Amino acid sequence: MNLERRIRAIAGTFILLSLALAHWVDVRFAWFTAFVGANLLQSALTRWCLMEDILRKVGLDGGSGSCCGDAPVEKK
Repeated sequence: MNLERRIRAIAGTFILLSLALAHWVDVRFAWFTAFVGANLLQSALTRWCLMEDILRKVGLDGGSGSCCGDAPVEKK
């Protein structure tokens, strides 16, 4: 799985988890949903993503391809 797909999966998981917590635990967990959304908007505007930096630091940057066929595409 490449880095971009990991980031999307993490963001989606955070959003669904925070919405579930807001529904079943406390409505203030909706602020976490807003935080994730604001970070997604910020990363779209600035092309910088904190989660990308975190994943690279822990060594989950996708490498040079994987068993899922996410090998980099060569430019012609």
